[in-house]
Amino acid sequence: MNRDQALAIVKEQLTEHRYVHTIGVMETAIELADRYGGDLKKAETAAIFHDYAKFRSKEEMKQIITEQKMAPDLLIHSPELWHAPVGAYLVKKEAGIEDAEILDAIRYHTSGRENMTLLDKIIYVADYIEPGRIFPGAEEVRKIAETDLNQALMASMKNTILFLLKKNQPIYPQTLQSYNYLVFEKKGGTSY
Repeated sequence: MNRDQALAIVKEQLTEHRYVHTIGVMETAIELADRYGGDLKKAETAAIFHDYAKFRSKEEMKQIITEQKMAPDLLIHSPELWHAPVGAYLVKKEAGIEDAEILDAIRYHTSGRENMTLLDKIIYVADYIEPGRIFPGAEEVRKIAETDLNQALMASMKNTILFLLKKNQPIYPQTLQSYNYLVFEKKGGTSY
């Protein structure tokens, strides 16, 4: 499937604002993939489809999470997390994308995971720093992403965790595990 076909499929699923965001994520992901030696086509595809399920109803997403036996703890955390794993499932089912690496990058773009692949990191960071994102910390992470993808990933996760803490919101355990993994990895170890 080429870029125009993918964008046409996604455009039907999104608001105009979210579609513009998706274009920004796509362009940013391609830049990051080029800079860090990633697969440009996979980065483009994962970025285009990353928010595919964003506007599905909570009821539909809840049903898919339950029926597909996804992590049950998703349901006790913010529904903002749900569109990523549900999106990976629906992109495979409805758009016919079978590439496991692309599907995982979609699946983990909100939570992260331990031992993230290069593509996972690219999509996570691109979603955070695309040009339309204007919030405290975004510009700092953009600057870091110019020279160090792992540092940009850590900074974006840290900002997200601090934002949730300040709002007295629960933090998805997988996000904390992802952050901890990155910290230990940076210190030279790979486990904690």
